[in-house]
Amino acid sequence: MSSEISRPAFVLAATSSGAGKTTITLGLIAALRRQGMTVQPFKCGPDFIDPTLHRMVCGRVSRNLDLRMCGEPWVRDCFLRHGARADIAVVEGVMGLFDGGAASPAALAKTLGLPVLLVVDAKACAESIAAVVKGFETLDPAVTLLGVILNRVGSARHLELLTGAIRSHCRTPLLGHLPRNPDFAIADRHLGLLMGEESPLSPAQLDTLAAAVSEHIDLAAIKKLAVAQGPTAAAPPPQAKPRGATVRIGIARDQAFSFYYQDNLDLLAACGAELVPFSPMHDHSLPPGLHGLYLGGGYPELHAKCLSENTAMRTAVRAWSEAGRPIYAECGGFLYLCQGLRDQSGAFWEFAQVFPVRASMRQRLASLGYREAKIIAPCLLGDNGMLFGHEFHYSEIEAMPDHITRAFRLQDNRSEGYQINNTLGGYLHLHFGQTPGAAQALISFCHQAQQ
Repeated sequence: MSSEISRPAFVLAATSSGAGKTTITLGLIAALRRQGMTVQPFKCGPDFIDPTLHRMVCGRVSRNLDLRMCGEPWVRDCFLRHGARADIAVVEGVMGLFDGGAASPAALAKTLGLPVLLVVDAKACAESIAAVVKGFETLDPAVTLLGVILNRVGSARHLELLTGAIRSHCRTPLLGHLPRNPDFAIADRHLGLLMGEESPLSPAQLDTLAAAVSEHIDLAAIKKLAVAQGPTAAAPPPQAKPRGATVRIGIARDQAFSFYYQDNLDLLAACGAELVPFSPMHDHSLPPGLHGLYLGGGYPELHAKCLSENTAMRTAVRAWSEAGRPIYAECGGFLYLCQGLRDQSGAFWEFAQVFPVRASMRQRLASLGYREAKIIAPCLLGDNGMLFGHEFHYSEIEAMPDHITRAFRLQDNRSEGYQINNTLGGYLHLHFGQTPGAAQALISFCHQAQQ
């Protein structure tokens, strides 16, 4: 593998959340594709939603690059491996450029040797914009800004004031802007923007956005200036070794369950898994010949009525668990395995009734942050070691009874990873990049169970 990416590559970051980096990322990807370029998108951080929007625009799987959750060797290897297969790589940041400490877009840019294209929200700002840009270009000299894009510019006079201030006081080139346009807004809800599968931007809106980017942003300059420094390739992380026998894993995929890291699915496949999609919302039986189930996160709270009314699937999943057959469930998938869910209107919907607790939706965020989990009891993911992931949810569960095994201990000493029969569930979304052995353990467990 080459130790460098010679093709253009950059991190698109912003001064803060809500500055419009996702909209501009999508517009840049669409505009570059209109020029005939193959674009490989990436997302900084543990986000499940933005990668689906990237894929909606460019048709390629977007990979998560998260230094805390995935580890530096995995991040380098993932970027080099997938970035080398495209004409240009675009890495969308998270929050503000320096937000997140060791997992910030700035840290990622330095790790990969990538320059940063900075998005600045110009709404309600004029000459003071120069102070904002000046601060970002001087705070960390190790971060290279390739240029600035202004978002939500209100008029020609507004652009004139902004441009004059930046050119008078800042060294970073101004490479364009986007005018204020409500047609570019992407609808959102409690966990973030709408998913790409929900087509939050119509083809006509995407065409309009791409045309605006092509008109107002200097794409030629971006491609010229987006020169990667050439990250030194770390030793690739250990890869899971394929098994001889294929194990069929039923993977829940529909409007309610869609939060999966593609790298996790790839690792499971490398271990010998055949991933078989099924819908807890619409199917009335599990696919034949399965050896395990994987219920990812998503939005069961938005589809609770449909999930609850599908009694045939709820019964099938409960019977699968009671028979001791393997199930791994994360966050929304874990909720589906509880007694049921009380939504924000107060209505209660019965679910699969594997775990003896009820869940309730809250008006405010219940938990958010990176998690490190130490395996303290043998489970589907192994007998010991550490696991790495992220937690983000608005629901909470009743106190789990003491007789339910806790497989994990978190760094704050909380217990997680609830296990009953051979069903393992909890709020953690794990990434197996640092721990491919966990993917191997899951497939091995399913393989042994079928014997």
